[in-house]
Amino acid sequence: MESTKKSIELQGSVWMTVGGENFGGPGRIELLARIAECGSITQAAKAIKMSYKAAWDAIDTMNNLAGEPLVERLAGGKGGGGTRLTRRGEQLVENFRLVQREHRRFIEQLAQQADDIADDYLLIRRMSMKTSARNQFFGKVTLVKPGAVNDEIELEVAGGQKLVAIVMHESTESLGLRVGAEAFALVKSSSIILVTDDDGARFSARNRLTGTIARVQTGAVNTEVVLDLPNGASVAAIVTNESSAALGLVAGKTASAIFKASSIILGVPA
Repeated sequence: MESTKKSIELQGSVWMTVGGENFGGPGRIELLARIAECGSITQAAKAIKMSYKAAWDAIDTMNNLAGEPLVERLAGGKGGGGTRLTRRGEQLVENFRLVQREHRRFIEQLAQQADDIADDYLLIRRMSMKTSARNQFFGKVTLVKPGAVNDEIELEVAGGQKLVAIVMHESTESLGLRVGAEAFALVKSSSIILVTDDDGARFSARNRLTGTIARVQTGAVNTEVVLDLPNGASVAAIVTNESSAALGLVAGKTASAIFKASSIILGVPA
């Protein structure tokens, strides 16, 4: 199965805290910058779509956290007075914009690796999925064959191998299973039949994965057998100890895992 590149867009913002308290982020710093530009809290608040009261509340908070005024009132005159930034307020705006530029440069550098980050993120999401099914195969839908009640879904997994599942038509619709869609197949290890030396025998089960036995772990009643598949994946099966002995299941031996289409549970990434 060919991997599908996922586009990812990196974003971020900068804000400051003082003693654990939120001092300011882009919004509050923009308010200060607008005050410097307009010379009026009223006009500055309108410019950033903030109420007059909210603007003064923000200024009071910043003044208190800074320990000194960042904004000061000017005495009234012909213009009716106004407000301006103190030297400390001007310095804060300048330094915050410097930090923003450096932060933007960091995001741009990180974005150059965005494709790999996206692939890894999606892989981590798949790896974090919890299910009781021992076998999980991720792939892409290559065929949807609708029926009156059930649909036949073909999924191409790693190595180009095809799995066929039977699901209700409602499930096909609700999961958005269509050609090209990504999906995963879950198969319980107890649903798998192991076959060796079949000499071309034919089975009604639709799915067959052939590999080499990598591990055989014998328990009190059952034995877990893990096959390594040619594509680097693996499939696990649970058989009785008697069956394991009768088939001569040992590491290094070739075997096939056979399971019905109805034994597959299909899911889609969140």
